This record gives sequence, structure tokens and C-alpha cells, in this order.
Amino acid sequence: MMAQARTTTLRTASAAKAAAKTQTNATADQLVNTLRDTMVSLVRRDGPDLSARQLAVFLTCYLQEDGHTVRGLASELNVSKPAITRALDRLGELDLARRKVDPLDRRSVLVQRTLKGAAYLREIRSIMGEAAPAVRKEASEERAPRAGRRAA
Repeated sequence: MMAQARTTTLRTASAAKAAAKTQTNATADQLVNTLRDTMVSLVRRDGPDLSARQLAVFLTCYLQEDGHTVRGLASELNVSKPAITRALDRLGELDLARRKVDPLDRRSVLVQRTLKGAAYLREIRSIMGEAAPAVRKEASEERAPRAGRRAA
């Protein structure tokens, strides 16, 4: 009797873990689909064409506290300073970010946000806001037939 109760408890725990893993996978799939939809929308618009590294530098500068340096970005993103410099060159060409010598340490270069960069971030947020509900709906529709099969 005791062994049977323990087996039932283990099965219940195992089922709960499997359900949690399925939920985590569904959430990850939703995030990937939102990212894909956002990137496709950005590509289709007549806006800046950024590489993954350039976008990572841009988002790091705009989503985290101000005051980024080339050295700090290189460390945070785990890439070389020349790679950050190339990304900032492109962001500068597009007026999405600008470099300025740090007045307190002339050896250091600060990265500044721009109005055009702030507008681009708002555009990204808007696109993601539109994409997320559609992706959630699509994911729930995909799960519905599977849930029906389990019940049968």
C-alpha cells in the first residue's frame, strides 16, 4: 500500500515536471516567434538594417542605464573592442548612437543615445507589442489539438 502511494506520488511529480517543461518550451517558442515576427517586420520597413551584433549594442545602450563605454560594452557583450567600434560606426552612420570623449577620462569613449535611436526603440517596442498577442494566440491554437488528443 505504501509503495503504491509512493509510486502514485512519483508519477504525479513526474507529470508536473513534464507539464512545466512543456509550458517552458511553449513560452520559449512564443518568444522566438515574437522575435522572428519583429525582425521580419523591421526588415520589411524602410528602416535601418542592423546585424545581430549591432542590434545587441543598440539595445544594450538603450535598455540599460546610460553611460556606456566601448570598453564596458565589449566586456558586457563578450566581444572585442574593435567589434564594438565597428558596430558603433554603423549605429553612428544611422544616427542611432553617437560617441563622445569622456570629459573625466579622455582615454575613455562614451556612447550617447540619439533622438532617432529613441524613436527606433519605440518602433521596435510597438512591433513587438503587436506581434506578441498574435504569437500567443497561434501557440494556444497549436496546443488545443494536443490537449484534445490527451483527453481522448
